[in-house]
Amino acid sequence: MGATRAMPGLHWRNHRLSAILSTPATTNEGSLREGRAVVLLNKPYGVLCQFTTGAERRTLADFVPWRDVYPAGRLDADSEGLVVLTANGALQARIAHPRHGLGKTYWAQVEGVATDAQLAALKEGVDLRDGLARARDARAIAEPQAIWPRDPPIRVRLAIPTSWLAITLREGRNRQVRRMTAAVGLPTLRLVRWSVGAWTLDGLAPGMSRVAPVL
Repeated sequence: MGATRAMPGLHWRNHRLSAILSTPATTNEGSLREGRAVVLLNKPYGVLCQFTTGAERRTLADFVPWRDVYPAGRLDADSEGLVVLTANGALQARIAHPRHGLGKTYWAQVEGVATDAQLAALKEGVDLRDGLARARDARAIAEPQAIWPRDPPIRVRLAIPTSWLAITLREGRNRQVRRMTAAVGLPTLRLVRWSVGAWTLDGLAPGMSRVAPVL
């Protein structure tokens, strides 16, 4: 269990090819149904976090061969990174529902350089239209070594520097990280979900997926 679905030596940009080839779709289906395993996917930019669409858009079906699995929590089309999929309804609720307090960490490339006051505001809570939103943790980080080039690239204004934040949330409201950073004056240019609980993107290029045990 845990074999990564990818062809050795493929470049980041070949994520769709790497997602279509290799591990058979039947692998570990029993463990998935019983809630002993999940599928981890590094969702590329622009991919809808669903399996069907009436439009000519890429979906999870282009990257996930395992049958009857569904995302435990959504990720916007313009966001990238970790999506956890499960075939077990109870496990899906345990991962996605805020009452279980499963931390989700995001890497946000923002416009501007965060001050201590802005980071404190994210942790103390900012007022959004749907109520107070508070980060479990928010800190400035160097550009992550594990990050890949985005296609298409982000827009950059040469006169304004960009920087990276690591933000951990317990909940997952619609576009929450983007709205929180904008509220403190740091618009998000790129958003990557790095981890959900103990599961991370470690070793997963964009478009790659693998089966992982429930920890």
